Amino acid sequence: MDIIALKRQGHSLRWIARKLGIHRKTVKKHLESNSFPAYTRKTVKPSILEPYHQVIRDFLDEDDYQATWIFERLRRMGYAGCYDTVKVFVRSIKEQKCRIAYTRFETEPGLQAQVDWGDFKIVDSSGQTTTVYAFVMVLGFSRAMYVEFVERCTMETFMDCHLRAFRQLRGVPAEILYDNMKHVVVGRENGKPTFNVEFLHFSKHYGFTPRLCPPYSPWVKGKVERPMDYLRESFWRGYLYRSLSRANEDVGTWIAETAHQRIHGTYRQQVSFRWEQEIPHLGLLPASDYDTSLKFFRKVYKDCLISFGGNRYYVAPQVVGKKVLLKVKNGIIRIYHDAELLGTYQIPEGKGQAIGIPPRPSRTSQQMPRYGRDKGKATRGLVTKTLYPEVYRRPLAEYDRYAAGGVSWSN
Repeated sequence: MDIIALKRQGHSLRWIARKLGIHRKTVKKHLESNSFPAYTRKTVKPSILEPYHQVIRDFLDEDDYQATWIFERLRRMGYAGCYDTVKVFVRSIKEQKCRIAYTRFETEPGLQAQVDWGDFKIVDSSGQTTTVYAFVMVLGFSRAMYVEFVERCTMETFMDCHLRAFRQLRGVPAEILYDNMKHVVVGRENGKPTFNVEFLHFSKHYGFTPRLCPPYSPWVKGKVERPMDYLRESFWRGYLYRSLSRANEDVGTWIAETAHQRIHGTYRQQVSFRWEQEIPHLGLLPASDYDTSLKFFRKVYKDCLISFGGNRYYVAPQVVGKKVLLKVKNGIIRIYHDAELLGTYQIPEGKGQAIGIPPRPSRTSQQMPRYGRDKGKATRGLVTKTLYPEVYRRPLAEYDRYAAGGVSWSN
């Protein structure tokens, strides 16, 4: 709508100016000249970040770096702009990547499994809410699954759940896919993951390779993400929680009678049928189980005590001054030195306690005094006795008679 058309409709100059957001003198000028104001496009000032656009794209092609990480690298390269400019541009690049379509892939039998944690809320009769966690492992080929509810997501629990899953699924896959959970990867340096050393030892013992999906890419782990939703809807919704052990029994029954009996929507076959085809391709379990207890080293003090978890524990005096190995699992602490078990203790609930029986000091340690214990001061007192017998004292007159030859001494 132009100025002339509005005027022909009978509107006033003030109304037209308010409608178009211009001054009424401007409206009057253009009505008198019977012309339209020429539009001039403003020149866009180039962004200070523009010289670094390709650098940022190269960074994101290498890995899914955070905007803060990229901002610090750009500052070292001479970038003088603000962080928000970098953040907005990085977000736009990531959103473009998220819109890219991806192709579904199916794994070969025994090749891959996927693992994830899920949290499930429980409301008791008093209205208090607690949380239990579900460890879920799904075989990629058959979609056979193992579920275990636990109260804490510790490293010890994480490895024990793997072991029980291998037994239940009757084998070990060649590789297992994880997201960037702390039990598997402890950090990243220059875009490369740093794996948890304890978990690498565990995976080597059972013969599988841990794999990581890219950060912020949940669709890569879809074979376990969707079964997690299926678990929530088919089993957990409406479930009456009584205890952890009862929940694990019930979910095991649900897997055998419901989850493994369903016709899967992707390959249109029964899960249990595909599982039987996959079992021969899974790796065998080793002859011995991996020791999943947490391991710590402690030095034994002079009082035959070691310190752990706010408490002290007695050990044999023979290892005083040496380092001992502590293995902690299920509230039990076992103390070793050179593969010899020195003691087993129940970890108490309180702190500041000395646990165990103090060892009796040996006879040798009782007879041998501490260095300098009996040493006295040189100025403590005068010596009143000598180490030799007292000498007989004679009067001087006898010496005179002896010299004159009138006396003979027999002693």
